[in-house]
Amino acid sequence: MTVRRVVPNVRSAAMRENREFYGLLGLEEVMNLGWVMTLASPTNPTAQIGVMTDDRTGPVVPDLSIEVDDVDAVYAAVRDSGAEIVHPLRDEEWGVRRFFVRDPNGRVINVLTHRREPGEVDG
Repeated sequence: MTVRRVVPNVRSAAMRENREFYGLLGLEEVMNLGWVMTLASPTNPTAQIGVMTDDRTGPVVPDLSIEVDDVDAVYAAVRDSGAEIVHPLRDEEWGVRRFFVRDPNGRVINVLTHRREPGEVDG
């Protein structure tokens, strides 16, 4: 299993203000769905922060997102370990497959992979 990136998530209703503040630190908006925005470094695109007003399909705003190459294998391992699944594995309309799990500290982790279209390759 390969980890592609780890992204801290900040819950906030102040999307514009966060975009401006983190812009002062060199991060730029790379995705904005209105309720979730990703800010990233233009020179190191895996250096990111997520800002969320809420999670439209999950029960809570996750504390952290971890993108992996095989979310199904991670889900099976986590489920078999007995860890608490907070949100079941599912495909989301915005192109990710994900689930939420609670870590030993009580933090909710969003584990995801981006779905690829047939024939699509990493760029």
